[in-house]
Amino acid sequence: MADTYDLIILGSGPGGYVAAIRAAQLGMKTAIVERERLGGICLNWGCIPTKALLRTSEIYHYMTHADSYGLSCEKPSFDLQKVVDRSRKVAGQLNAGVKGLMKKNKVTVVEGVGAITGKGKLSVKQGDQTVELTAKNIIVATGARARDLPFAKADGKRVWTYRHAMVPTEMPTKLLVIGSGAIGVEFASFYNDMGADVTIVEMLPRILPVEDEEVSAFMDKALTKQGIKILTGAGVEKIEPGAASVKAAIKGKDGKVETTEYSHVIVAIGIVPNTEEIGLEALGVKTDRGHIATDGYGRTSVDGIWAIGDVTGAPWLAHKASHEGVIAVEAIAQAAGNKDVHPHAMDKGNIPGCTYSRPQVASVGMTEAKAKEAGYTLKVGKFPFIGNGKAIALGEAEGFIKTVFDAKTGELLGAHMVGAEVTELIQGYVVARQLETTEAELMQTVFAHPTLSEMMHESVLGAYGKAIHI
Repeated sequence: MADTYDLIILGSGPGGYVAAIRAAQLGMKTAIVERERLGGICLNWGCIPTKALLRTSEIYHYMTHADSYGLSCEKPSFDLQKVVDRSRKVAGQLNAGVKGLMKKNKVTVVEGVGAITGKGKLSVKQGDQTVELTAKNIIVATGARARDLPFAKADGKRVWTYRHAMVPTEMPTKLLVIGSGAIGVEFASFYNDMGADVTIVEMLPRILPVEDEEVSAFMDKALTKQGIKILTGAGVEKIEPGAASVKAAIKGKDGKVETTEYSHVIVAIGIVPNTEEIGLEALGVKTDRGHIATDGYGRTSVDGIWAIGDVTGAPWLAHKASHEGVIAVEAIAQAAGNKDVHPHAMDKGNIPGCTYSRPQVASVGMTEAKAKEAGYTLKVGKFPFIGNGKAIALGEAEGFIKTVFDAKTGELLGAHMVGAEVTELIQGYVVARQLETTEAELMQTVFAHPTLSEMMHESVLGAYGKAIHI
């Protein structure tokens, strides 16, 4: 006999486990199915452990530049295994935390490989056994995996995905990073700060191509200044892994192909949604290039089947998945008659994006170019870190904050930052957009001094010709 629930969630990443907690809060009998580790890729192999690594490289950078702060630190060094161990312990601690949250909220955790076998039916393979589950509603939160190069699959030895790059057994001496999105730039920044000779290859004309063009240009100069070689408008034609190195044939923007030897290669060219072999085709669930098509509430084309997170498409971000999970669960509860929930459709324009490199990058809303394409008349403000007392005191005076407003209404269309701690600062503008704040409210807001956040105020003032410290 199948175990019956109000809701079954397939996948326990930041979308799945958050959805499970919210469902439990709303009184639903909930089960979550996971084939690997609770917390999914983000917690175990992505967002969290990479930030632990980047914190290590940040501190190591400060150690090697201690003299800039009047300090002395002779011959700083590191133990690669201890660096990796710290990162894994951070992930392990949070994995245990998710287990505790499932227990606290009385969510049934079913370990195994799940697949939808019919409407409201899901089977879970546990070795030689199969567990049958049923529920009126099923949320698919199976996430995504790294995309391989078609001509050179990652082997974990010389050719790495992000997973391999997080648990290196040896330090790369000469590293090639293919792809300059957030993942590629973060790993390039980490390994460069730890002493590797790093090259980034990007097929598009600029690095971090989804960011504002001025941010991309600044990052290109900043990373180049740090010693990273950047090849844009270039593509990798061939990779030949060897026992002790790997050869990469790279076609430059001039059309010439040059072969260079590297110790390791990281492939960061995007993701593939995990939609295969989970029963979607048989049910007729509509997909678009592998991603599950949904409305703003997570509904798919099949009644009772919902989807959230990376499996539904861009932006592939943990916080987007978590928010989608809450929206979907509340929509399910509302349809079941709960009058105390009032879900709002996902607004992707209010989802912040962050890159935790050195310097950091953060943004929300439209870039200046996208706003112009959309037909807006703009007011644009920009304020540099060098004009901020706290940034100078921190020794982090490189970067800027840019704000884009609709000149007619004062609507904050977008905000773009590059520099120290901007991944923390961006939330101020996210809240402003969520509250539909105009330039007037932002101008009248008091920002504490001395803080980096004062630059946010100055950028807004600058858009209207009222900046004080520039």
